[in-house]
Amino acid sequence: MTRETMIERLREKGLKITPQRRLIIDVLLERQPFHPGASLIYAEGKKRTPGLSLSTVYATLHEFSRCGLIKTLEFDQMENRYEVNLEEHVNLICQRCGRIIDYPSPFIVDQAELTEKTGFLVQKTRLEYYGYCRDCLGDRAA
Repeated sequence: MTRETMIERLREKGLKITPQRRLIIDVLLERQPFHPGASLIYAEGKKRTPGLSLSTVYATLHEFSRCGLIKTLEFDQMENRYEVNLEEHVNLICQRCGRIIDYPSPFIVDQAELTEKTGFLVQKTRLEYYGYCRDCLGDRAA
């Protein structure tokens, strides 16, 4: 998703395009493959806008998630993370460094077909594999 697409979707939802929202969009997109947490978004944003507050970051992320602009990945053992990739995919989660890698999956069920066959309407999906990323596997072998 591009910055312009996200801003347009905010407008469609009737939300103002504030400097803080633009900043958080920029950080999310720059950190896109890494699924940043609020603390990283805050730290990166604070470098550019010293007056940014952590509560603004959390409120904005919550609003973006509520509006379907981003996905919130909630965890028990680590900070919640946020992703811009709304396509169906598998999240590969490294148990050592916490990195999350998107992986397209050929076996994801067609939701429209599922609803037609079963009458079940899917609202959210999330598929995760836990293990070790390439970097952490190399560190374990050393």
